[in-house]
Amino acid sequence: MFAVLKTGGKQYKVQSGDVLRVEKLAADAGETIQFNEILMLGGDTTTLGTPSIAGAAVQATVIDQIKGDKVINFVKRRRKHGSQRTRGHRQKLTLVRITDILASGGDKTGVKAAIGGTAAEAAAPAPKPAAKKAAPNKAEAPKAAAAGGDDLKALTGVGPALEKKLHEAGVTTFAQIAAFTPEQIEEIEEKLSFKGRIERDGWVEQAQAKLAE
Repeated sequence: MFAVLKTGGKQYKVQSGDVLRVEKLAADAGETIQFNEILMLGGDTTTLGTPSIAGAAVQATVIDQIKGDKVINFVKRRRKHGSQRTRGHRQKLTLVRITDILASGGDKTGVKAAIGGTAAEAAAPAPKPAAKKAAPNKAEAPKAAAAGGDDLKALTGVGPALEKKLHEAGVTTFAQIAAFTPEQIEEIEEKLSFKGRIERDGWVEQAQAKLAE
């Protein structure tokens, strides 16, 4: 008895004991699988499917997951001097051994159906991406920095824009400015791009006076 089955878009004529290389199936070595799309059964009598035969099935054991021979494509583009290259491809295949041909009752065996590896991967739910932590709102950062801080606009030459830059640099109180060392003054002036501004406008002295009030 023989059968003509369809898998991976191809048709195969098989008998019990045949070893077959088919398009990759979602199964592990040693597993028993069942092909349910049977187009024809032959032997003492011949049965043709319309297009497949209801209840007919072919069972097989997976031997291994393999790759086919390397296929080389040579690509040559016209009017492109020296533009020649090769592309290689090895098709993923599954090696199976046919164990049984069922003329009926295939839909009641409970054996795992032979499903293409690509179809199984597409049907599997995609892993959910890890939740990303919301980035802090830049507009709210100065407000957070200024919480519990002083009104730095009271210093000479400090307006809303410059106060915002100071908050972003971590400077929010008169006490911080009053305690500035020469190194800190140089660092802050470098960050805010106004060389000599702090000493010229006397921010340290003004901040100390504010604290003394």
